Amino acid sequence: MDTVFTVIVVAVVAILTFVGTKLLDRLRRKDVESEAREILSRADRESSNRRKEAELEIKEMSIQQKAEGERELSKLRQELHERERLLDKRQDAAEQQFDQLRRQEKMVETTQRKLTERIEDTNRRNEELTNLLDLERQTLHSISGLTRDEATKRLMEMLERELQHEAGAVIMKHERKMAEITDAKSREILLTCIQRYAAKHTAETTTSTVDIPSDEMKGRIIGREGRNIRAFEKATGVDVIIDDTPGVVIVSGFDTVRREIARMALNKLIADGRIHPARIEELVAETQTEMEAHIQKRGEEAAQEADVPGLHPKVIHLLGRLRFRTSYSQNVLRHSIEVAFLTGLMAEEMGLDGRLARRCGLLHDIGKAADHEAEGGHPKIGAELLKRYGEGPEVVHAALGHHDDIRVDHPYTVLVAAADACSASRPGARRESLERYVKRMEELEKIATGFDGVDQAFAIQAGRELRVIVSSKDTTDASAAKICRDIAKAFEQQLTYPGEIKVTVLRETRVTEIAK
Repeated sequence: MDTVFTVIVVAVVAILTFVGTKLLDRLRRKDVESEAREILSRADRESSNRRKEAELEIKEMSIQQKAEGERELSKLRQELHERERLLDKRQDAAEQQFDQLRRQEKMVETTQRKLTERIEDTNRRNEELTNLLDLERQTLHSISGLTRDEATKRLMEMLERELQHEAGAVIMKHERKMAEITDAKSREILLTCIQRYAAKHTAETTTSTVDIPSDEMKGRIIGREGRNIRAFEKATGVDVIIDDTPGVVIVSGFDTVRREIARMALNKLIADGRIHPARIEELVAETQTEMEAHIQKRGEEAAQEADVPGLHPKVIHLLGRLRFRTSYSQNVLRHSIEVAFLTGLMAEEMGLDGRLARRCGLLHDIGKAADHEAEGGHPKIGAELLKRYGEGPEVVHAALGHHDDIRVDHPYTVLVAAADACSASRPGARRESLERYVKRMEELEKIATGFDGVDQAFAIQAGRELRVIVSSKDTTDASAAKICRDIAKAFEQQLTYPGEIKVTVLRETRVTEIAK
């Protein structure tokens, strides 16, 4: 019984197991199907979304391509429009040119027709003139009784005399014109050069002053029984003037080099305080050595300032000595530098070698540094020195002939002579020139104030301009113009002056009221 029950239980369990398995399989199959359906639906949704996105991208790309196409099309249309406009312009220009050509053709045809008519008329007149000349020639032959050759000979002689007279007149006319042009050009060059270069001038004196700390020093300079001052004057070759002037000792001498040595030595003695004959001789000898170096330095500075390189050391030393030489109170070294600049400027204005011209101008008065050591004038001495120290023929000739003593063979000599005259005659350069300059200025003002109606006259611009103030009561605008012209004419008739003088007349009406 238990076995049967067991079998039944086993059978029931087996059946239940089979049924459970079937149910589980069916449930699993349902889950798989639902999951598959869900996967399929999700895939459909994703494919739909992707299709929509692809459609949107395709639409955007088509819109972009369409916009780009429209832009390119607009650009092409604009280019076509521009080309059409250019073609229209060219067509209009071509039509205008064509119209102009047609008008020119008509004008040429008209001109050619008129020219042909004139040529025919000229030919006809030539024939008539030839016939008349033949008739006149025959008549002249019959009246004068001359043959054709004789008449031709007389006519040619008469024409030759007339042409010679006319040629001479033309030559004289051109010579006068060229003289005026060259005078004006030379004045322009000189004025330009003088204006571009302005040098300062100092009048040298024959005395030098030395400051002393106290009057007690005067006694020490004199020394016991005057032995110190005698030793100093003997060593330096100058005169020492000690008077009642407080705080000053005067050194006098015509040799500027010796005077400068004495001044420097005296300053050293005063600073040193030991003043006795042996010390005086020692310091004077030391100062002379320093002066030689100072002279050489001055010469080098002058050559450098004038831009004249390559000078012989002895020539440089002679240049330095010119620093202590004066001519009519004008310093010769400053004068030489000024002549160098003026000569160089004029040479460059004329297209010549400015460097060579400056060299000629700087060395033209070099003989004045040694004229006390040799016989003859400074031009001859300077030329011999420059030739000895290897200077060129132009420089030597400029030194020899700048005072017009010889025949001029080089243009630089003429330029040096002109620059030398300009430098010497510059107002303030020399005492005599300054006096003449002041006198001429006074003459200008005196002549102007001598006219009726002139209140005041002022010479300005170094005498190149005169300002005249006339009375507004005694003159009118017309009379003021006449006064101006009369003053200019008076200058031309009564004075001799370089260049031109500008006369300016001022007529002023002044009204004054007082407020109460």
